[in-house]
Amino acid sequence: MEREKFGSRLGFILISAGCAIGLGNVWRFPYIVGQYGGAAFVLIYILFLIILGLPIVAMEFAVGRASQKSVALSFDVLEPKGSKWHLSKYMAMAGNYILMMFYTTVGGWMMIYFVKMAKGDFAGLNAEQVEGEFSNMLSNPVIMTVGMIIIVVGCFAVCALGLKKGVETITKWMMLCLLGLMVVLAINSLTMEGNAEGLAFYLKPDFAKMKEAGIGEVVFAALGQAFFTLSIGIGALAIFGSFIGKERRLLGEAISVTVLDTSVAFMAGLIIFPACFAFGVQPDSGPNLIFITLPNVFNHMAGGRVWGSLFFIFMTFAAVSTVIAVFQNIITFARDLTGCSIKKAAIINGIVIILLSMPCILGFNLWSGIQPFGSGSTIQDLEDFIVSNNILPLGSLIYLIFCTSRYGWGFKNFMKEVNEGKGMKFPKAIRFYVTWILPIIVLVIFIQGYWAKFA
Repeated sequence: MEREKFGSRLGFILISAGCAIGLGNVWRFPYIVGQYGGAAFVLIYILFLIILGLPIVAMEFAVGRASQKSVALSFDVLEPKGSKWHLSKYMAMAGNYILMMFYTTVGGWMMIYFVKMAKGDFAGLNAEQVEGEFSNMLSNPVIMTVGMIIIVVGCFAVCALGLKKGVETITKWMMLCLLGLMVVLAINSLTMEGNAEGLAFYLKPDFAKMKEAGIGEVVFAALGQAFFTLSIGIGALAIFGSFIGKERRLLGEAISVTVLDTSVAFMAGLIIFPACFAFGVQPDSGPNLIFITLPNVFNHMAGGRVWGSLFFIFMTFAAVSTVIAVFQNIITFARDLTGCSIKKAAIINGIVIILLSMPCILGFNLWSGIQPFGSGSTIQDLEDFIVSNNILPLGSLIYLIFCTSRYGWGFKNFMKEVNEGKGMKFPKAIRFYVTWILPIIVLVIFIQGYWAKFA
């Protein structure tokens, strides 16, 4: 089975960034920046991205490129004979499927809201009625199922066209449109009257706020966001490493992806906060920000229907870029393990993902009695917890130890792969740090996830 390659470096960077750029960039990052001290928090976050995210992204790319396989077979190819590293593939593969069990539903929500905004469904509604629109959507399993199926079928159709013709061409244009839309939306927000307070809330370093929240909590918030923003640990980035040539060293590519991901998260705040403060609407986080707060803001705004429609197209692109990247991984698992055609892998997995996505949808209505974490929690919360608090940190830990331990692939082999080609070198001097300190940091993030959830 001949392996396709990316047609361009830009395609590789935009698609890898598309995988990392997701809804957390928009509905979590701006809010915690505002909550934990504005620009002061951003500096801590960037520090953690550099010392935590970058080495693991480079390791995922290196494992993918050296093995020329998806996570379904990459450890089998590279591990020392007789070792059991390949058993970790089951957790990584499960992570991709479980992520799609709820992410496809949220992608559907974005698309539904784009249609609602374009149709003018929010015009003239007060704050309470806007909130009611979101509740009505969640209580309607049919409309959510239709939205989810359109996302699943559309994204698998893109992957079925092949890497170059489908995934690279379509994602490249979609990502360029996403970045363009962000610039337009940010300029609109920044030129509004009364935006100064929002900008100050977002960007002014406020050490008093950091002190108030507690330095430990601020550090953990920055650490957690830096870690989860890049989708590391489930082989979703390794797959793109397997599709690139040896012309360039991998640390530079990891930096490009990280910078793009951070720029989108940062610009999301420039869109949201000036607009919220200009119209006296208190910013929230999570789904409430996107589906309740922002439609209220667009309602107050001149030309709000147009701006709201553009915002939800941008959000749909952010969701779909991640879904396409993970579907590409899932299709490559099927092909690596069975040798089947792309189209067959797309059709079978499309049906599987649609069925697996139903519990999340039904968890908001017919199965709302299932509350895994107590009152008010949903099936979606459980699925998110399994991926975010378990599979991502443990998967990242496996990549780290595999690339640095002599019982795994080993630091020497990793360095040879990561530094092949032109560009920035992965520094040998940080060997001690990535071998002994970084795994402890990831382990602390894993334990902190449980502590925050259950303590």
